[in-house]
Amino acid sequence: MAQGTIKKLAEKGFGFIASDRGDVFFHMSCLDNTRFEDLQVGQKVEYEIGQGPKGPRAENVRVVG
Repeated sequence: MAQGTIKKLAEKGFGFIASDRGDVFFHMSCLDNTRFEDLQVGQKVEYEIGQGPKGPRAENVRVVG
């Protein structure tokens, strides 16, 4: 699994993860055992890369630690 840090969260239920491959989009429907409301900017997460309608996106996102 890839790892990164929450870079930005939007009130509409999506955000971006900063990783060594650049920023990756994620939607709250792709969270695994985590509520969107509990996420914070700067939090470390792990995820899998999937394909969304507009390009690559993070799937199965979960907080590390």
